[in-house]
Amino acid sequence: MNRPPERLLRVDNLNVAEVSALLAPGELRAELPLDAAGARVIAGARDAVSAIIDGRDPRLLVVVGPCSIHDLVAAREYLGNLRGLADELSDQLLIMMRVYFEKPRTTVGWKGLLNDPHLDDTFDIESGLRQARALLLELTAAGMPAATEALDPVAPQYLGDLISWYAIGARTTESQTHREMASGLSAPCGFKNGTDGDIDVAVQAMQAAQSPHHFLGIDESGRTSVVRTRGNAQTHVILRGGGQPNYTSEHVQICRSKLRQAGLREAVMVDCNHGNSGKDPSRQAEVAHAVVAQRQAGDTALVGLMLESNLFGGRQDLGSNLDDLAYGISLTDACLDWRSTAALLREIASSHRGR
Repeated sequence: MNRPPERLLRVDNLNVAEVSALLAPGELRAELPLDAAGARVIAGARDAVSAIIDGRDPRLLVVVGPCSIHDLVAAREYLGNLRGLADELSDQLLIMMRVYFEKPRTTVGWKGLLNDPHLDDTFDIESGLRQARALLLELTAAGMPAATEALDPVAPQYLGDLISWYAIGARTTESQTHREMASGLSAPCGFKNGTDGDIDVAVQAMQAAQSPHHFLGIDESGRTSVVRTRGNAQTHVILRGGGQPNYTSEHVQICRSKLRQAGLREAVMVDCNHGNSGKDPSRQAEVAHAVVAQRQAGDTALVGLMLESNLFGGRQDLGSNLDDLAYGISLTDACLDWRSTAALLREIASSHRGR
């Protein structure tokens, strides 16, 4: 049997169609810089979240906003709505806008603004990074802290200076890569329980993220580097349900016990959507009120809430004709409409004030 010479055998990149160079993180930051005033906004928000997690600030942290950002115009309108309400309720609530640019998929689907900003499978990631950074700078200029999910381990090099709070999602909490990444994030970080409701993976993730790590990454010039982290002390659990809801007092106490046994701070946030609402956005209010009632009863380990909200309620599918998309409606999980969101936030603040 004739075989080709060894030098003609190809053994790498067999399933890679193309590798394209991307601008370096430092280049994007120089192009869209954070000024001193913006840095003060972000540092102040991070300090405020840390104080809430530590129990030094009695307010409730509320991360609220679209399941994912796909339309910058709608995102700006949502920001305008939320900004005034955040000021109005600031004595009781620390409100951050949920600005999710990356979406993990169970199988396949639109992966978010960073991956496919034009919604047309052109995967113009460089444009996605620019759009994301520009929007985050607008939030910062408006004095609105941004909260997001850390999914791609390279993305924080491009955007991390503009984020005040991170989540690690249910699909990635168990991932060593994401635990290591979280250990080096510059902002507080919450770990969601697993999609099956397992809290242990989130507790273990907190233990891992609070420790120093060494791993492969990139520097501001885009060069492959060894990243050595100090560990992120400002971490907490996010209860998001699984096979059943897990926001009741019984579930919260189980979570607190696991944290205590692991020698970790008893700090718990509740995601009011996903498994806790049965993916029915209207039920988020029921969950939120139950959590605030637990706070009123004295459970100060409950430090925050997460709500998925958009200009208009529900969700829609991404089809081939972008002109068919309705304005202000989620492309991913179904969301609560803005009017209901505003009413709910005022109710939460009023109940919290009565503690």
